[in-house]
Amino acid sequence: MIDLVRTDSHDPAFVALVNRLDAELAERDREDHPFYAQFNKIDRIRHVVLAFLENLPVGCGAIKEYDEHTAEVKRMYVLPGHRKAGIATGILSELERWAAELSYMHCILETGIRQPEAIELYKRRGYRIIPNYGQYADVADSICFTKDLNQNAP
Repeated sequence: MIDLVRTDSHDPAFVALVNRLDAELAERDREDHPFYAQFNKIDRIRHVVLAFLENLPVGCGAIKEYDEHTAEVKRMYVLPGHRKAGIATGILSELERWAAELSYMHCILETGIRQPEAIELYKRRGYRIIPNYGQYADVADSICFTKDLNQNAP
């Protein structure tokens, strides 16, 4: 059974999972990795969800404020050996609940076109593609999504 735990970015399990995520993204993004990495610092993230399986951390995700009405989903990751088991869906659902509790009305996120698994997850969870926002506005390899938090996910 998966246990979801709310924490913050100082949690050592989160730091370890993010290090694994960054290593995987460096391989996928290749020469573009330094550009994306500058937007993925974790020192100011206060809302983190960790997924544990038999007391071992196997996945993570976070939200941070984008504006007063919008939370940005960041640092979604599940260890390769635990993918396709619903863990990312559980993490994302918990992040959405937490964002709603914090009075955010929407979640937004950015992912890369080289991450088809993530794109499929977000579409399945009711996120819709939007024009690239903020620092991703002119980035051809980025794809951005939004979801209204008062809607029920499919």
